[in-house]
Amino acid sequence: MLRSVVLLRRGDDVVAHERTDDDETVTVLPRAALPGWVSEREPARPRWVWDDATRWYPELLAAGVRVERCTDLRLCHDLLRRSAHVDQELLVGADTAGWDALAPTTATEPALFALDDPADRLDPLAELTRQQAALAASPERGRLGLLAAAESAGALVAAEMQHAGMPWRADVHDAILTGLLGPRPVSGQRPAVLEQLLPEIRAAFGQPAMNPDSPTDLLASLRAAGLQVDDTRSWTLQEIEHPGVEPLLRYKKLLRLMHANGWSWLDAWVREGRFRPVFLPAGVVTGRWASQGGGALSAPVQLRPAAVADEGWRFVVADVAQLEPRVLAGMSRDAAMAEAARARDLYQGMVDSGAVETRTQAKLGILGAMYGGTRGESGAMLPRLTRRYPAAVGLVEQAARAGERGEVVSTLLGRGSPRPGPWSRGGVDDPAAGRAADARRRAWGRFTRNFVVQGTGAEWASCWLADLRNRLWRLGDGVLTERPHLVFFLHDEVVVHTPRALTDEVAEAVRASAVEAGRLLFGTFPVDFPLDVAVVRSWADADAPPDLASDDD
Repeated sequence: MLRSVVLLRRGDDVVAHERTDDDETVTVLPRAALPGWVSEREPARPRWVWDDATRWYPELLAAGVRVERCTDLRLCHDLLRRSAHVDQELLVGADTAGWDALAPTTATEPALFALDDPADRLDPLAELTRQQAALAASPERGRLGLLAAAESAGALVAAEMQHAGMPWRADVHDAILTGLLGPRPVSGQRPAVLEQLLPEIRAAFGQPAMNPDSPTDLLASLRAAGLQVDDTRSWTLQEIEHPGVEPLLRYKKLLRLMHANGWSWLDAWVREGRFRPVFLPAGVVTGRWASQGGGALSAPVQLRPAAVADEGWRFVVADVAQLEPRVLAGMSRDAAMAEAARARDLYQGMVDSGAVETRTQAKLGILGAMYGGTRGESGAMLPRLTRRYPAAVGLVEQAARAGERGEVVSTLLGRGSPRPGPWSRGGVDDPAAGRAADARRRAWGRFTRNFVVQGTGAEWASCWLADLRNRLWRLGDGVLTERPHLVFFLHDEVVVHTPRALTDEVAEAVRASAVEAGRLLFGTFPVDFPLDVAVVRSWADADAPPDLASDDD
């Protein structure tokens, strides 16, 4: 039985090592023949092993070939190199530095193999052998193996979402911009609404030459107007009582929209009715996803009406309520907090249990525990939460103390935190240096406190995506974009583009995958992950009351 296929590039050819239980076959084939060759073997469900999914999978998808499983050696290498549960000597080889430095490709279209790709100087076969040895020797090989598989599946999801693209109506996007900013201006000129605000702002501050487009010029003008400010950030300006602040904040908000998601963004990122950003699984140290270009993970709410499902299709939008507190309950195995998490609103569940009096107290208290808020109302709630949820609060407190000692902390499945830079306590003759070092320690402790929870939340989401991806595939027929398929993911939210006739099945698949993700991470421990699921034509309608959500074709 075919178990795995390791793919290597050699010039214009591909070398494939097909491995069964007791044999290995090596095949050399022209790169152009690869999609058909992979398609012939995919029914056997092998695990495709490659240096980096971004260098292989987009081309297969472009040819209509989808694979079920892979091992992304780049992602797995990064994971294992940082894990405290891995003997690092087992990962050392002649090209280890190259694997350490290997970055994903971020091209928006499938392209020929790069002429000087650093991946070509690496040995995937040797790296695979090292990773397998490191996992086999790890006391946490089961958890790390699950994370490596989920992360590799995430690489497939990311490539598939870029390939399919989020349906995006350029005419709706343009209409939104026009309504907020005025007609599209000539290149180099301000939109009409900004031009109209400018005289009002300049007059209010008494600065006829003020240029709010430039932070440096704006800061100088504000100081010249007699305002003692250190920067021009919006939250700084909000603290100032001055008649010019309100129009200035409006100007800055609109300017930010134009720069981040204006007409230039529309020209660059929307093609043939699709927005195709580059998603980067584990692009953040906690394991959360990042994106390259397009601002996919920070798309402003006011532009969501431009995301409109195709005729005869719908979006199924799902997000999990209060993911990180629920993850904390599960990873700490705190039965009392898990009981509160059985409520759809965990914070209200905490109130109903008698831990605190109000939902606001519950939210401030638990977020303070996870992020290190020790002052104000958040800090005042911490002793009460510690008495009610000792295991949950104790877990993040231990992570904080470990971080302050400069130790590596780990997520539930074994992702390790970065090590802090060197710090010095100073000495008797340098108390200021000692105070600065103590402040850095406490700051790092706040980071590690949150790292274990946010990172485990990212692991739950990776398992959710990995399971959902395969459930969706089984619901339809044809190539990827003819079946229900993922088009967007943001930490705790997914958007599925599906034929209208399959919306009920897709909604059930989304919920079933959330249950499976909880089982994979927490076993039989009873912690719930309830979802808000909406079936909508426009992404914006997912946040609207049901009677306002559009269902027209």
